[in-house]
Amino acid sequence: MRNLSRNPSMEWSSWLTFPQLCALAVAWAVMILMEFELVNGAQAQASDRTRTALVAINEELRVSGWGIEGSDFCSWTGITCHGDNGNSTVKKLNLSHRSLTGNLTAIAQLDSLEILDLSSNEFHGPIPLELGKLSSLVLLDLSFNKFEGPIPRELGRLKSLRSLNLSSNLLVGEIPDELRSLEELEEFQVSSNVLSGHIPLWVGNLISLRVFAAYENELDGLIPDKLGSFSALEMLNLHSNQLGGPIPSSIFASGKLEVLILTQNNLTGGIPANIGNCTRLSSVRIGNNRLTGALPLTIGNASSLTYFEADNNNLLGEVVSSFAGCFNLTLLNLASNGFTGSIPMEFGNLSSLQELILSSNNLSGGIPLSIIGCKNLNKLDLSYNRFNGTLPKEICNMSRLQFLFLGHNSMRGEIPHEIGNCMKLLELDLGSNYLTGMIPPEIGHLKSLQISLNLSFNHLHGSLPPELGRLDKLVSLDVSNNQLSGTIPPEFRGMLSLIEIDFSNNLLMGPVPSFGPFQKSPNSSFLGNRGLCGEPLTSCEGSFGIDHEDYHHRVSYRIILAVIGSGLAVFTSVTIVVLLFMVRERQEKVAKSKSAGPTEEEETDTRPTIEAGNVFIDNLRQAIDLEAVVTATLKDSNKLITGTFSSVYKAAMPSGLIVLVKKLKSMDRTIVHHQSKMIRELERLSKLSHENLMQPIGFVIYEDVALLLHHYLSNGTLTQLLHESCKEIDYEPDWPRRLSIAIGVAEGLAFLHHVAVIHLDISSANVLLDSNYKPLLGEIEISKLLDPSRGTASISAVAGSFGYIPPEYAYTMQVTAPGNVYSYGVILLEILTTRLPVDEGFGEGVDLVKWVHGAPTRGETPEQILDARLSTVSFAWRREMLSALKVALLCTDSTPAKRPKMKKVVEMLQEVKQG
Repeated sequence: MRNLSRNPSMEWSSWLTFPQLCALAVAWAVMILMEFELVNGAQAQASDRTRTALVAINEELRVSGWGIEGSDFCSWTGITCHGDNGNSTVKKLNLSHRSLTGNLTAIAQLDSLEILDLSSNEFHGPIPLELGKLSSLVLLDLSFNKFEGPIPRELGRLKSLRSLNLSSNLLVGEIPDELRSLEELEEFQVSSNVLSGHIPLWVGNLISLRVFAAYENELDGLIPDKLGSFSALEMLNLHSNQLGGPIPSSIFASGKLEVLILTQNNLTGGIPANIGNCTRLSSVRIGNNRLTGALPLTIGNASSLTYFEADNNNLLGEVVSSFAGCFNLTLLNLASNGFTGSIPMEFGNLSSLQELILSSNNLSGGIPLSIIGCKNLNKLDLSYNRFNGTLPKEICNMSRLQFLFLGHNSMRGEIPHEIGNCMKLLELDLGSNYLTGMIPPEIGHLKSLQISLNLSFNHLHGSLPPELGRLDKLVSLDVSNNQLSGTIPPEFRGMLSLIEIDFSNNLLMGPVPSFGPFQKSPNSSFLGNRGLCGEPLTSCEGSFGIDHEDYHHRVSYRIILAVIGSGLAVFTSVTIVVLLFMVRERQEKVAKSKSAGPTEEEETDTRPTIEAGNVFIDNLRQAIDLEAVVTATLKDSNKLITGTFSSVYKAAMPSGLIVLVKKLKSMDRTIVHHQSKMIRELERLSKLSHENLMQPIGFVIYEDVALLLHHYLSNGTLTQLLHESCKEIDYEPDWPRRLSIAIGVAEGLAFLHHVAVIHLDISSANVLLDSNYKPLLGEIEISKLLDPSRGTASISAVAGSFGYIPPEYAYTMQVTAPGNVYSYGVILLEILTTRLPVDEGFGEGVDLVKWVHGAPTRGETPEQILDARLSTVSFAWRREMLSALKVALLCTDSTPAKRPKMKKVVEMLQEVKQG
């Protein structure tokens, strides 16, 4: 037999016939085909399961664009797949910002899911435990919903999770220990909930942790002392909790930290010296704690530092000059501590500095001329210190200066005439110093001066400059407790926006002007001027029109009095000097005690008597203490906002509830004469129900003051969101949120117009944001409470907010619905451009509206007007922003009749959102 082992094919052919070989080949083909079909079938079966799961999800959530017959589910909104068409698995599900509600348990069937983003919807109830089955999940974002109950322990099964965001919900209880198994976690965010207990120690063992945010909760205990030791921690935000103990030095150990926010806790101890390790550190906010000790000299090594806030602590020592090494420093706030010494000369090198706040310390010396080098300085607050010397005439070389607070110091000399060069100044406070000389008429050149001019408690003399009458935007004027003489100039009728005035304790004479703001002011605004008369003081009859015969008698009397007076001159001058020193010593004691805060006994003695008060909501009556409300508004430290018509305070009740308290301005005689009407109006407004209006929940009336109570809103104002939050290092562009805010404000204003209420002061500062960033339009009560006896609102006394006032108000002097539409249009332009209504970058005499409408003349396209951080994110965002811009242009048309009604504005913006 021949050896066939070397030729297998011949061996097979010798054993098998041709038909047998064919059958064998067919069998092999069948086996391969069956295996292919099994695999393909399994994939198809998986795909069918996925489609079934998505259909089940859609039955609950009703997602727009899902469930189209015959379509590939991978093309549905928010779905990203992996694999070939027909054999795909869902890897990413993004349904954020779609106002969804319903049951989420079916999502657990998408077992290949790696990214699940359901943020910014309306989901409520507990977080589904089934989400713990998504073992492949890398990112889970459930933020900005209304989930309740505890954080599910089942989430600890998500071993691959790198990002967990449960912020801005209603979650309660402690952070479960089961989450310690999430060792790959890089971002851990549970902010703005109602979580309690300690921060678990295991958080400090997460070696991959870059971001940890748990602010606005009720967490207590210590910050884990290993936090940051084993990880490259970049951001730590724990503000507004009840944490105690020291700031752990471990958080600076890696040198990678970029943002540290620990404000409003009970932290003690000093600022760790190794803070200088973090050369990328940009923002440090540790105010409103109980920190002690000196500022570390190493702070200058943090060369990227942009914000440093350590106000309202117990820090001591000098303000260290090493801050000058932080060339990017924009804001430095060390207010309300115990710092001594002077302002370092080196601060003049901080060319990027915009706000320097050193108020309520024990600093002394003069204002160093080197600080004039801070060319971008916008706010300088040195009030409530011991600064002496003169006010530098070069102070206005800082051309961007808007807020200058030097009150309650020992400044001497005259106010320099160069003060008139501070053309951007909005507020000037030089009160409670030793300033002498006359009030410079150049102050009348400060046309932008809007909020306040305070020159009280000085030694100023001479007459009031008529030029002050040019300050037509000024709301508050205080020149009390000086030696000013002469009459109140008739030119002051040009101060159309005045609401608060105080001329008391001077040497003024003649009649009080019949101009509205003066007639609406209390007697106390004019007392201490023996020569003043007329409403609201005593009648001027008999004070003027002296006949010729009486004149000779008065001349003789004057001669006699002059002789007697000359004999008493020396005695009087000595007495005055002594008294001045005594008064000044007393003022310093009062200022010092005011800075330290009154004792409980003193508060009880000085607390005014409540004349009327009520809480409209039954379940809040036990939680709100009206006496505590009044006490809170007597402390400047509680003041949050100073607006055109009111000041807003934060008041903590003994029950733990926090409320916003609005102290109305220019209310004195209205309260006295129309108290019952006001109370009825407040009760009516409390029932004026709309989700985008900020309604009063109660009120307090005492003496000539009205306090309105509102719910406390944690996210501040729209102004802060647009012009402060957007500057933060962790700012993330969010056009859908902005659009929702714009629609909410429009809906609230449309409702007001529907019930025939015209708003007097529409601005982004009067739009407050709740924990879910839902906007609530404030100041709605102003139109009825400033003077309920009048039917319409005249802006002869009410001008609204600078930059939002429509052009026709200058001659109509009436607040109207089309005027409201214009003001809303300015807000919408703010939202789209992130630009202030008034900005020097627009050019002289040009505001935001003129700048936007003038774009074609400048050769700019609409896209160039929009905030590029938003419009360049996606084509969809840019398309919506351009559509919203058209609405804003209609609202800000110079002709009132061409502006749409607010109801139409709402409809147009809803189309933008849906289109």
